[in-house]
Parts: sequence; C-alpha cells; structure tokens
Amino acid sequence: MTAYDPNNIFAKILRGELPCHKVYEDEHVFAFLDIMPRVTGHTLVIPKAPSRNILDIAPDDFAHVARGAKTIALAAMKAFNADGISVHQFSEAAGGQVVFHLHMHVLPRHDGVAMLPAASRKEDDKVLQENAAKLIAALKS
Repeated sequence: MTAYDPNNIFAKILRGELPCHKVYEDEHVFAFLDIMPRVTGHTLVIPKAPSRNILDIAPDDFAHVARGAKTIALAAMKAFNADGISVHQFSEAAGGQVVFHLHMHVLPRHDGVAMLPAASRKEDDKVLQENAAKLIAALKS
C-alpha cells in the first residue's frame, strides 16, 4: 500500500493552508462541507491523525471518525429536515477513493431525491456558507 502523503488536500485543510466551510471540530476529528456536494449538506468527517484510509488508520482513530460522523448525521437530519442519512467511506482508488486522507461522507437524504454524480458541480460559496450555518446551529441545539 502507498504511504500517506502529508500534502494531500485534506491535510492542507487541517493545517489551515486551504479554506473550507468548517462545521465541527474536536481534538480527534474535523468536519467540513464538500465543495462539490452530491446533496445539500454533504459533509466530510476526517481524522486529525494522518491516515490514508480505513486500511491504515488505528482502530481508536477510526472510532473517533465514526463518532464524528454520527454527530454530523444527527445534526444534518435536523438542519436539512432530512428523511434519512447515507454514510460513505471509500478506500483506495479501486474502492472509489479520490483524496487519500481517510474521510467519511455524511449525506442528508430526502425521499425521491437522487444524489448528483460525484464531483459533478461546484456549489456556490454563499450556499455553502448558509448550509454550514444551518449545521452549526443544529449542532448547538
């Protein structure tokens, strides 16, 4: 397996070198909106520990990511009046992984509304700001 690359885009976001729409952070995980969302409120939850994917992450670090994904899922249900949640995690290119820093996609879902194809359109920054505010408010309630 290929080694973790500390210059991947998510590592740069964690270091504050690239901007993002952060919605949640604790000592172990960081969550932010996907700029090319497949659904409204599409959020990424990543570990602060340098991990390429599920194949190399320490079990305790993965548990923190899973807990973070649940926290975001509960808030997203409220924030976006969702009917359900999809959680995706892809490992290695053959498994669909594009950015090689472990991440879980949390996708609020609505009955009868299909997801957009992956990386099909970049969302307007104002919309991302509004969605981040909704999630942050739901996390506080």
